[in-house]
Amino acid sequence: MSEIKTHYRNCNICEAMCGLEIKYQDKNILSIKGDQQDPFSKGYNCPKATALQDFYEDKDRLKTPIRRTATGWEDISWEEAFTEITEKFKSIQTQHGKNALAVYLGNPNTHNLGNTLFLKPFMKTLGTINRFSSASTDQMPHHVAANFMFGAGMLIPIPDIDRTDFMLIIGGNPVVSNGSMMTAPNVIGRMKAIQKRGGKVVVVDPRRTHTAKVADQHVFIRPEKDALLLLAMINRIFATKAVDLGHLSDKVHGVDELKELSMAYSAETVAEFVGINAMDICTLADDFANANSAVCYSRMGASTQTFGGLCQWLTNVLNIITGNFDKAGGAMFPQPAFDLLRNHKKGHKSSFGQYHSRVRKLPFFNGEFPVATLAEEIQTPGEGQIKSLITVAGNPVLSSPSGHKLAEAFKGLEYMVCVDIYLNETTKHANIILPGTTGVENSHYDIFFNSFSVRNTVKYSAPLFEKNTEQRHDYQILQELAARMSDTPIPKHLQNLTPELILDMELKNGPYGEQGFSLQKLIDNPHGIDIGPLMPCLDERIKTADGKIDLIPSLYLGDLPRLQAVMSKPARDHDYPFDLIGRRLVKSHNTWTQNSARLIKGKNPCTLEVHPDDAKALGITTGQLLSVSSISGTVLIDAVITDDIQRGVVSMPQGWGHNQKDTNMSVAATQPGVSINDLTDANRVDTLTGNAALNGTPIAIRLAS
Repeated sequence: MSEIKTHYRNCNICEAMCGLEIKYQDKNILSIKGDQQDPFSKGYNCPKATALQDFYEDKDRLKTPIRRTATGWEDISWEEAFTEITEKFKSIQTQHGKNALAVYLGNPNTHNLGNTLFLKPFMKTLGTINRFSSASTDQMPHHVAANFMFGAGMLIPIPDIDRTDFMLIIGGNPVVSNGSMMTAPNVIGRMKAIQKRGGKVVVVDPRRTHTAKVADQHVFIRPEKDALLLLAMINRIFATKAVDLGHLSDKVHGVDELKELSMAYSAETVAEFVGINAMDICTLADDFANANSAVCYSRMGASTQTFGGLCQWLTNVLNIITGNFDKAGGAMFPQPAFDLLRNHKKGHKSSFGQYHSRVRKLPFFNGEFPVATLAEEIQTPGEGQIKSLITVAGNPVLSSPSGHKLAEAFKGLEYMVCVDIYLNETTKHANIILPGTTGVENSHYDIFFNSFSVRNTVKYSAPLFEKNTEQRHDYQILQELAARMSDTPIPKHLQNLTPELILDMELKNGPYGEQGFSLQKLIDNPHGIDIGPLMPCLDERIKTADGKIDLIPSLYLGDLPRLQAVMSKPARDHDYPFDLIGRRLVKSHNTWTQNSARLIKGKNPCTLEVHPDDAKALGITTGQLLSVSSISGTVLIDAVITDDIQRGVVSMPQGWGHNQKDTNMSVAATQPGVSINDLTDANRVDTLTGNAALNGTPIAIRLAS
């Protein structure tokens, strides 16, 4: 045996960028724990980090290509796989057009340095506009708001949680998620620091989450009514003359128009619909406006609903009109060392609505269509119909709305390829699966999440273990497919590009290049480098043509009548009287971590939370098996009775359902849990942004027979 060594890297499973210290001997991992010397996470890490070892050692993980045959799966060579895929894709595009080939990108791509850098040229080579991703089941409303208010979809303001005096969290559970569009390891520690310095944290959510239990105050709200609450708070701030733009007084368009439109949404007007009394709404607005510094952070519950676009717009508006934007303790722009906006020109024409989906006419944005349209784009005949698909690091059958219907659509494809390390609910429909390397075999740098971080830091992680000779990195798979699919030869210098070469160039040409930032500097500092807290930088970062914030883009004004109509509709659907919302679990991240035996062992966490009054009315007790139905489908799930959930609302975890047949995975075969997306409806979207409305799904409950 050789000596025991230590490796430092960032965990790449969720957004928190926690630093890890990994003890290993030869090619065996001995332990994974938090890196005490990491300047950002300071030794904190959550249980999910152990999955890096589980993925690496998992005997079910694929390492070489496999092909589906009439009698089962067979191993094939990389050359055979690439040759067949290229012939099939080219044939289909020749016969049906470039857009007959579609691409789906899963959440792990944003946690993968190589894919982050090589997916764009890969897409360009394929020549199709039909790209879909997990972003439109998650965060698209954030990007659309940033695009129309600040001039760039990636220019997303982040809560300065470490210096705020009042944090309002709407539809978010950052103690469990470690942020999400707010990269912040140890959120519970950061929240307690707010309280220790005399500040306050308030959570608005239909469920008393782990975050709500740590907060100073929790306020129940009806699902999908967050935009009404935000408008009522804005109304109150104008009514009490508490508007204070501070240093933004000459940098904002639309204040007077905002005041006028908010007049229709007083606290008294919206109270019965949001389920919060008018006095409490007014108090919440007053406390927010009167705090020395305050920030509103709206996340999954506010984004993945039918008014997600309005919610993220109004969140920004609230922060701006109270003087809590581009200011310490408010909402601020990070200044990452690898700046995705380095070449983004002011006044650059937005791609929003450049195209619309063929069947439902939902908007194209940020290079993609909403994934809620994917099944119908495959199944609806006519010009432009999707005939073939390649998925990269994604499991949309579990992560997308009406997932079981998407699986049916996949069966009708002429040809399907998946780049993935597992045979799962999505990849089992593929003709060929191409497995990349995983976690500790990859180098890593958090390009996206440094752009969403609550502090400016930088860190590079070299591979812990070299890949085997039969393996390919994901980016190498993309490079090879691009070279073979390209209509013209790819120049040699581009063929030889690596993630490290690009990273080094961007660091040297980025905002800290003059300070000597380079890949070598990061290698010399394996724990990471602390650049400093978020700083006011609106003038440098904003990308609108005139350098000013557009407070009320016409896109949002046009969507307000749809919200107004909510206040005249009946509150309940008699056939589906309950509202279903998702929930996060500490040991789970989307659909990733259910392949780790350590993270799924123990008591079944995939349960339906029901309020005691609703349970009594239905004759339900904890542990009983329930049949839960929506317009999309039915699942069977165990009940848990708790007053942590609001009356009329039920909750189940997202990211489960890995027990479907024909996946041939030992962990999945014994795993409990059903998919929430067998209940969600692909026809329920935020029509403004196209984002899937996963929360607020109308459902019915009965005892399983």
